[in-house]
Amino acid sequence: MESVATARMSSKGQIVIPEAVRTRLGLEPGDQFVVLGEDDVIILKAIETPSMGDFEPLVRRARQQARGAGMKRSDIAKALTRVRKRK
Repeated sequence: MESVATARMSSKGQIVIPEAVRTRLGLEPGDQFVVLGEDDVIILKAIETPSMGDFEPLVRRARQQARGAGMKRSDIAKALTRVRKRK
């Protein structure tokens, strides 16, 4: 792992992530980052798009709660239709 790399900010505020770092982290054009800054420290955290599988536990829990509340699929469809009409 390369321990130190430098970058320079352009007049437009753009910074190029050194190639060795991009390669090591598997970064691609269009990748997005959360940017945190405090005092003289800037942290970039790559954002990964979650897969649908990542949502399965949440969906399963929501379905259990809906069943427990006696809701049917038709109730949810009607509620969505009402909310969408408000916009």
